Amino acid sequence: MTAIAIVGGGMLGETILAGLIRSGVSADDLVVVERRAERVVELRERHGVAVGSSADAVAAADTVFLVVKPQDMSAVLVDLAPHLRPDALVISLAAGITVDFIEARLAEGTPVVRVMPNTPAQVGQCMAVVSPGNNSDESHLGRAEALMGSVGRVVRQPEALMDAVTAVSGSGPAYVFFVVESMIDAGVELGLSPEIATELVVQTVLGAATMLHETGEHPSVLRRQVTSPGGTTAAALRQFEELDVHGAFVRAMTAARDRSIELAAGG
Repeated sequence: MTAIAIVGGGMLGETILAGLIRSGVSADDLVVVERRAERVVELRERHGVAVGSSADAVAAADTVFLVVKPQDMSAVLVDLAPHLRPDALVISLAAGITVDFIEARLAEGTPVVRVMPNTPAQVGQCMAVVSPGNNSDESHLGRAEALMGSVGRVVRQPEALMDAVTAVSGSGPAYVFFVVESMIDAGVELGLSPEIATELVVQTVLGAATMLHETGEHPSVLRRQVTSPGGTTAAALRQFEELDVHGAFVRAMTAARDRSIELAAGG
């Protein structure tokens, strides 16, 4: 019996698929629903899993991942609903799509768990947040957490905070990439080659993130440890303060939260 179906064979769908296989799920217990013929061939050859082009491929699954574009979700749910097992757990990774939206289009009582992942799932370093639906219990949440744990870390938050989660961790990798890009560009302007500037910045960011993770110290503590009074770091941080970089981050992430709310409302 197929245990897990993944609806959507794009980049994130394949990331979840690969993570599940790495975690020990047999390819024989997985099926992917994907309509693009070229992706069907790629996924079959790359992962050795069954790939179908129609919703009836989920009929034997007890867990169904929805990894589709938000604008496609309504049509996908209409196609899926007649084929889902009554006790199947539906795990949605679609940004901005509420549990109520999904439950309204499935059979009454269908358990749904909403997940907000982020792109470091591609390298096994996802930060995923799960929220329960109206019909999901502890066992459903535990199953979703265990499965998403194959691509990174998982925490729980109520759905009311999912727009904030989207702004912090869902969009968060882009903020980090923007900072890294800016640091590399600055290094080049200061005379470094692009290759050396990239190596210096990427390793510095990796090292700093590792320190945060392994020491458990608040970032302000680690920042002060690097900052000697009147030194080079203090001179740089003074510029950030004068430019209100902290405030800019708050405003940017508030804008991301607000946009998430608009998208959820169909805006």
